[in-house]
Amino acid sequence: MEFIELTLGSYIISHGYDKNNKEIIVQIPAENFGKKLIAVSRIKSLSEKYILTDYVDGRWIYWEYKEDFEEVKKLLKSPS
Repeated sequence: MEFIELTLGSYIISHGYDKNNKEIIVQIPAENFGKKLIAVSRIKSLSEKYILTDYVDGRWIYWEYKEDFEEVKKLLKSPS
């Protein structure tokens, strides 16, 4: 399994949708950024502010990251 190291901060957990098709989310603020290893296979999407990863039970996590967008793209192309 391949991993990349990122500096992550606040995150949003998506638990799915309610009966009215409204997304159920929980926002978790972080005071500081911290290093985290993420399995490349869990990464689903990348934007200029968030990296989207899957989680157990069908949940999704949008992590705020500190690195430059282009830097993360390069890491994903060659994680080792």
